[in-house]
Amino acid sequence: MATRENKIGLQRNDYKGGNSTLCLGCGHNSISSQIIQVAFDLAINPHDVIKLSGIGCSSKSPAYFLSRSHGFNSLHGRMAAIATGSTTANTSLIAVGVSGDGDTGSIGLGNFKHMVRRNVPIVYIVENNGVYGLTKGQFSATADYGQELKYAGVNELPPIDICLEALAADASFVARSFAGDANQVRELLKAAFSHHGTAVLDIISPCVTFNNHESSSKSYPYGKAHEEPLQDITFIPDYQPIVIEEQEPGTVQTVQMHDGSHVVLKKLDPTQHDPTDKLAAMNLLEDTRKQNQFITGLIFVDKNRPTLAETSHMIDEPLAHLSNDRLRPPRETLDKLVNHLVCCD
Repeated sequence: MATRENKIGLQRNDYKGGNSTLCLGCGHNSISSQIIQVAFDLAINPHDVIKLSGIGCSSKSPAYFLSRSHGFNSLHGRMAAIATGSTTANTSLIAVGVSGDGDTGSIGLGNFKHMVRRNVPIVYIVENNGVYGLTKGQFSATADYGQELKYAGVNELPPIDICLEALAADASFVARSFAGDANQVRELLKAAFSHHGTAVLDIISPCVTFNNHESSSKSYPYGKAHEEPLQDITFIPDYQPIVIEEQEPGTVQTVQMHDGSHVVLKKLDPTQHDPTDKLAAMNLLEDTRKQNQFITGLIFVDKNRPTLAETSHMIDEPLAHLSNDRLRPPRETLDKLVNHLVCCD
């Protein structure tokens, strides 16, 4: 059988990276596999992608997918700042950031919050396992209160909720998933890649070495037993609109896609959750936390927020492609500016 190619003539293997050196069964490896599949399905040109990361097990992940893309491995907690600079200098890049709960929720929280409030265009993935796996299992900022680990003792601090922090910073796309739910991770990634702005995906990704106990909300057993999906998600690319018959809540219908495949649509009751309602999203996260529920799916989306480049009134051509004479104002312009400042002062 001939190997299948996507719309730009690439095969799935063209989106792979190096062999993983993470522990067998690590949730991070599953997420990398889904990124590979999504990039192939969406026919993304790897050369148009910049992969960004910080420090930690999660930040090793970009080495395992899209080997033909650009990459930058930054300092611990500083990936969001690097993402802001790189996407501002070159607005043609498709940015994929892979961070961890320590990288984002601890040392990098300030950088993360400012990146989100600026709506920097990036698919920002937090591989959340509740521990510092690379440095032998200390508690991270998202570790459960009262959690007990063999080498770390008992955690006496409340956890930081990445999704809630993103919402508080006015994020325009917030979702949560579980690395063990490959289908949902894949569809949320497709939606994130299509989003115009910062798309935050908090993916619970169990650490099989240090934090895979049934009592941990970041473990495989807990995730499988307590996961509560918000929606049945199927991503449809931006082709000509497909019109379907009016559908009643709770009913199911099959719809043919542009590529000849079919999707089965189940219309949910709109009273369950409205992902465009920010207050409802925040209440949902708080309510599920109190009930110890593991809520997944698209939590919030705002498609109308302008990106950093738009609020800065930047030109369409990437700054990285401009010549020096276009980047630097002429002497007379600088003199005029200086004289104006001196005059006003």
